[in-house]
Amino acid sequence: MPDRDLLIGRLPKCELHIHIEGSLEPDMMVALARRNNVTLPWDSVEAVRRAYRFGSLQDFLDVYYVGMSVLVTEQDFYDLATAYLRRAHADNVVHVEMFFDPQGHTSRGVAFDTVVNGLHRACRDARETLGLSASLIMCFLRHLDERDAERTLDAALAHRERIVGVGLDSSEQGHPPEKFRRVFARARDAGFHLFAHAGEEGPPAYVWQALDVLGVRRVDHGNRAVEDEALVARLARDRVPLTMCPLSNLRLRVIDDLVHHPLRRMTDKGVAVTVNSDDPAYFGGYVNDNFRAVAASLDLAPAEIVALARTSFEAAMMSAEERARALERFEVAVREAG
Repeated sequence: MPDRDLLIGRLPKCELHIHIEGSLEPDMMVALARRNNVTLPWDSVEAVRRAYRFGSLQDFLDVYYVGMSVLVTEQDFYDLATAYLRRAHADNVVHVEMFFDPQGHTSRGVAFDTVVNGLHRACRDARETLGLSASLIMCFLRHLDERDAERTLDAALAHRERIVGVGLDSSEQGHPPEKFRRVFARARDAGFHLFAHAGEEGPPAYVWQALDVLGVRRVDHGNRAVEDEALVARLARDRVPLTMCPLSNLRLRVIDDLVHHPLRRMTDKGVAVTVNSDDPAYFGGYVNDNFRAVAASLDLAPAEIVALARTSFEAAMMSAEERARALERFEVAVREAG
């Protein structure tokens, strides 16, 4: 096997936890602000970067929602997603499941259709030009009430063929998954795949609720599940994937050092874990950066790195045929890397 960094670069992989608004790099933020005559509280790219010092999830969200204000037109959303997808392609990402936050835009007067049309067009073009498949997962903002989520789901139904899943994100503390029980039941009945952020800053109980109340098929983050042995056993038994984001956890102080990241403890117990970038423009790293950082900190062996990348395909929303083809190509890449 090649050294770790070379192996990480050579392996095909999926990214299953990426907030497209969180890929808004400072230079694009400033450029779009100028294009759309939006006033930011920062007067330069360097000033934006200096604002990226976070003590908690809420500190980050306060900056994140301000940055989002520069996204106004369909072209803005297209440009944002296209820039991310090209960057992901450079990391040998071959499949992306992309979160977006429509309430963060419709609350500013941006039409739901504007958001989806721009993002979907970028996904379509990435397939044609990069050979990268990408799909959209609409997230509800958990700090808002369920009625607002219901209205957002109503708007999404007109785009059912363009939006494959529904998720839950934003401020976790004090906003348990059960708060959104009814809207998730509606989304399930409408045929959406279901996901939820849980156990990042919130307790293991939130992960239980995501599983048993919302009925999710994947848990985003899930770090604090490690505190509950019965929950870890459940995740392992049912092969419920966790989409972990090491650099995000470090920058938001969910952990104080990557050597304490629970990723290996979870995989050692048979939990399906994937490595992702979350909000890479804000947290200093795209997916390969996250692989490299956690591999170095936890001293992951090549076989462990291969297993993490393989799990990303097993956890992705693919048909059985698509998954089989993707895994066949993946195993060829592993043999070539050896």
